[in-house]
Amino acid sequence: MFVARLENSDENLLNKVVHNIDEAYALYNDYALRMGFSIRKGKPRYYYGTKNIKQREFLCSKEGFKLDEDFCKEKYSKRLETRTGCKAFIRFIVENGVWRVSAFNPEHNHELALQSERHLLRSGRRISKPKADVIDTMVNAGISTKNAYSYLTKEVGGSENVGFTERDCYNHVNMQKMTMISAADAQSLLNHFKSKHAEDPMFFYTVQVDQENRMTNFFWRDGRSRVDYDCFGDVVVFDTTYRTNKYNLICAPFVGVNHHWQNVMFGCAFLLDETTDSFKWLFKSFLDSMGNRSPITIFTDQDQAMSNAIGEVFPNTHHRLCLWHISKNAPSHLGDLNSNSEFMYLFNKCQKYCDSELEFQQTWDQMTQRFDIENHHWLNMMYKIRHKWSTAFTKDFFTAEFKSSSRSMRSSELDEDFRCKQGAPQKAVKKSGILGHAAQVYTCKIFNLFENQFLDSLAMVWDQVDCQDTIGVFEVKEENSERVRIVRFDRLNNNISCSCKKFESLGILCCHALRVFSIKNLTRIPSQYILKRWTKEAKKGMMTYEQDNHSLSNDKEAKIVWRNSMMRIANTIISKSQGEDSLKRICQKLLLELDEKIERELSRVKFGVDANVEENEVIQCDTTDEMPCLPNEVLVLNPPCVRSKGLRNTRLKGHFEKRKANTSKDASSSRKRKQQVVEEHSNVSFGGAYNTPVCQPLNPYSYTGFTSANLCGQSY
Repeated sequence: MFVARLENSDENLLNKVVHNIDEAYALYNDYALRMGFSIRKGKPRYYYGTKNIKQREFLCSKEGFKLDEDFCKEKYSKRLETRTGCKAFIRFIVENGVWRVSAFNPEHNHELALQSERHLLRSGRRISKPKADVIDTMVNAGISTKNAYSYLTKEVGGSENVGFTERDCYNHVNMQKMTMISAADAQSLLNHFKSKHAEDPMFFYTVQVDQENRMTNFFWRDGRSRVDYDCFGDVVVFDTTYRTNKYNLICAPFVGVNHHWQNVMFGCAFLLDETTDSFKWLFKSFLDSMGNRSPITIFTDQDQAMSNAIGEVFPNTHHRLCLWHISKNAPSHLGDLNSNSEFMYLFNKCQKYCDSELEFQQTWDQMTQRFDIENHHWLNMMYKIRHKWSTAFTKDFFTAEFKSSSRSMRSSELDEDFRCKQGAPQKAVKKSGILGHAAQVYTCKIFNLFENQFLDSLAMVWDQVDCQDTIGVFEVKEENSERVRIVRFDRLNNNISCSCKKFESLGILCCHALRVFSIKNLTRIPSQYILKRWTKEAKKGMMTYEQDNHSLSNDKEAKIVWRNSMMRIANTIISKSQGEDSLKRICQKLLLELDEKIERELSRVKFGVDANVEENEVIQCDTTDEMPCLPNEVLVLNPPCVRSKGLRNTRLKGHFEKRKANTSKDASSSRKRKQQVVEEHSNVSFGGAYNTPVCQPLNPYSYTGFTSANLCGQSY
C-alpha cells in the first residue's frame, strides 16, 4: 500500500537548484523531516574518466530490502526489518557546478512519522558542535553521560528539541574515547600515562614489555590512591576474575574500604597471563608504589600462581580466599551433596560460623563422617588450605570482616565527609555516654555498626568468674544461649579482651566487651580501642590531594572549569527570563549585543592568530592532547592477541563459569579473527608481531612516580 504525503501536498522539489552536495542533501533531508521520513545517500554516477559527480540520488531510508544472508547470523536475529522497498527518491543532475533536481518521487509505501515522532528520525538526528562541546565538557568533569543528556534536554525544553537521542549521546562519548586510541594502543596508553604524570606528580605507573618490545603487563595508580592506601591499606582486595578488551587482558584492580565503608581504589593492572612471574612483577610494582608498606590482609580468588607470588612478595601478609568464589565453584565439585540441606548447613558453618579452630575441626569431622566423604578429592584439597578461607582462622588479625573479593562500587567519599561534619547521628539511647562518644568520633556508617553492638550488649547476661589483682574475668553470653564468651578487663588501664576477637578482626568493640564496660560504669571508649581508620579524622595529618580546579596548570582543564562556570551563569539568566515576554526580549537583545561586542574584540585583539583558527584548536583539544611519542624513545608495541601454548590459567573455575566460557568461545574466536584483519591494516610498526609466541617478559620499562621514599625516575 502506498502512503501519500500527509501535509504540504503542493510542495514539489522538481527543478530546484542548489550548488553543492551538502546543500542537495540538506534540501531533501529538510523536506523529509517535514514529511515524516528519514533519508540515506544513494550511489553517485561520475563523468567518464573523472571523479566529478554527474548524477546523485538520495533515497528514502526504507528503500530496498536487506539481503537474506545478513539475517542468518544470530546477532541479527533481534533486529527489526525496516526496509520496505519504498520507491521515494530525489535525483540531482550536476552541470557546471549547479545541482538541479531532475527527478522526484514523493510517494511512499509505508506509514510516515507523526509530528511528535519526527525528532527520532535518523537522518534528522545530529549532535551540533556546541552541544558536542557541552557533552564533552560535562563528561570530562565527571558527570555521567545520562545526566549530560538530561541537562541538554531540559535546557531546550524537551527531548524533541535537542536534535538527537540519548543513544546518540552515548555513541558520541564512546566515539570520543575511541578517537584517542590509534592502532598503536600500547604507545597511546604510555603517552597517556606520561600526560597524567605531568598533571599529577604523585601519579605512578610501570609497564612491562617482552623481548620484542610488546607490552605484556602494566600497573598504575594516582596520587589519591596513594593517600587512600596510607590511610586504609591494612586490607586489600585483589580480583582477577575478569578479562576485557580485544587483547583478552586480565583486569586486576586493588581495592580497599575507607572510613565510610565505601570502596577505594588503590591501583589497577592489566596482565597478559596469570603466571607466578606476572603476579610477582605486579605485587612488587604495587609495593614500590606504596612506599614498600605491605597490607595486613589480602583477599584473592583461588589461584596457585597468585598464592606463590603473595608468599614471596608479601611474606608477612595474611592471605585469605574469597568465599564468594568458593561458593560459586563448590556446586560443580559436590554433586548430589548440593541438594542436601544438612550437608550445606555444616559446610557453610565451616566457612563462616565457627568461632575457633577446635569448633571448625569438630564440625568438619562431623560433616565428613556423617556423609562418608573422608576421601573426597576437592574437600580434602580445601581442608589443606582451610586457614585461608574459614573465619575460624582469621580472628587474630585485621580483616575488616571481609569474606569476599567482590566489592560493589563506591559512592562519594566527599559527600559522606560533609554529611558527618554537619551533624551527629541519632542515638537509640539518647543519654548513653559511650554512644554519645562513639557518635563524636566515628563516621556515620561505623557508628551504626558500633550502636548495633551496644544494643546487643543490653541483652547479655554475665558472671564474674575470676579476679586477679586488677584483672577481672567475666563470662558473657546471650540469655538462653550455650555459647559463652570470656572477657578479661584490667581496671588499671581499661584494657579489655574478648574471646570473640571482634576488635582484632574488625576494629570496633564487641557487645561482650561493651557489656563489661557498662558494668564498670565506663562512659567513654578508651583511646586504645578507637581505630583511627574508622574515625571522622581518618585522613587528618595526611597529605591532601585536592587539586584546585582539577589541576588548573593544565590549560585545557582551566578552560573547562571556566566554560562550566559561564554555562551556569547563562543558564540561570535564561531561566529567569522565560516567564514574561518583556524579559525574553531583554534577554535576547542583551545576548545579541554581547555577541557583537565579543566578535569586535576578537577582531581587534586577534591574539596573534585568527580567532576562528584558535577556536578550532580548542575544539581539537579533546582528541589530540595526548603527548606525542618522543622520537628518541623506544616504541612500545601492542600486546599479543593470541595466547601462546604453555600459559595456563590456573585459577580454579566452577561448573557454571566453565559453561559460560564455552558458550562464548565461538563469539570470542570471531572477534579475534576480525581483530587480526584490523591489525594487518594498522601501523606497519606492529606488523607480524601478533602471530609470534609470547616471550617471557624480560625487559621491564617503568616510570616510577612520586613515593615517600624516592623521587621520580625512569629505567629500561
